[in-house]
Amino acid sequence: MDALSRYEPLVDDFDAFLAACERPLPTTVRVNPIKATPDRAVEALEAEGVGVERRDWHDGVLEVDADKPGNTWPYVHGWIHGQEEVSVVPPAVLDPQPGDVVWDACAAPGGKTAQLAGGLDDRGLVVANDDNLGRLSALRGNCDRLGVTSAAVTNEDARRATLDAVPNVDAFDRALVDAPCTCEGTIRKNPDALEGAGAAASRNLAALQSDILARAVELTREGGTVVYSTCTFAPEENEGVVDGVLADGGCRLVEFDTGLESAPGVTAWNGESYDDSLVKARRYYPHHNDTGGFFAAKLEVTA
Repeated sequence: MDALSRYEPLVDDFDAFLAACERPLPTTVRVNPIKATPDRAVEALEAEGVGVERRDWHDGVLEVDADKPGNTWPYVHGWIHGQEEVSVVPPAVLDPQPGDVVWDACAAPGGKTAQLAGGLDDRGLVVANDDNLGRLSALRGNCDRLGVTSAAVTNEDARRATLDAVPNVDAFDRALVDAPCTCEGTIRKNPDALEGAGAAASRNLAALQSDILARAVELTREGGTVVYSTCTFAPEENEGVVDGVLADGGCRLVEFDTGLESAPGVTAWNGESYDDSLVKARRYYPHHNDTGGFFAAKLEVTA
C-alpha cells in the first residue's frame, strides 16, 4: 500500500480509505435492459438461490452473494453482466439517448459498450473502438451475449481515430474515453494493481490519455458530451489530463451527480495548479460506497 501514501493529502479519511482498499470487493452485476428489466433479473437470480441487494442510485446495479455470477443462467442468456459498481458511472454520466451516435474510444472488453447500447435502447450506433486486436474478441463476445445490435467494432489507435466507420456522419453526439491507466482503483480485486504504480508511471501515461481525450473532443459535435474516466487515483492521469484539454479550448466542464458519495476533483497537486472548474469532476474512493476507485469528468464541446 506504500504506493497509495502520496494520496493522503487528498483523501478525507485516509485510514478508512486504506482499510477499504484491503477489503474484498462486493460482487456486483449490471442488468442488461436490452434483454431484461431489473425486476425480472432479480426474480431470476433469486429463483437460482442467489441473494440480491439492489442499489438506490442505479436500479440496474445489483450486489449478489454468488462468487461466480457468470455461472448462472441469467448471465449466460445475457440478462446480467458482471460489472464493478463504480464502473457503471461513466456511461451513466454520458447518458446516451436513442438515436445518438456514440464513440467508445477504449472499449474492450465491452461492459461499458453494452451499457451505452442499453442507454440507446439499442437504437442508434455505438462505435466501439480498441487498439488492442487481441481484446476485440472479448468485446464482440460480450456484445453478442448481451444482444447488442447497435455496435460497430473498430480497431484503431484512438489518438488518430476517424469517422470512417460512420458513413454520412460528420461528428459524434457523445464520446466516452475510459482511458488506459495505472488501475490503482482496482486494488480490491487485483492485488497486483500497485506494481509499477507511482508518479513516474502516471506521468508516462498522461500523454497518451491527453491525446485520446483531445481527439474525442475534436470528433464530437458542438453541444455534444464527452466523459473522461479512469480507475486510478493519480491527479497526473485525472485532473492533469482534463486541465490540459481545457487549456486547448473547445470544451468546458459540466457538473453532474450520480447519487453516489464522491469527492470533488482537485485543483492543485504536487506544485501544479489546475483549472478551478475541475471541482466539477468527481472522485470515487473505495471507502465512500464500498466500491473500487474511479475518477470521472463530464465535458461539453463548445466549438
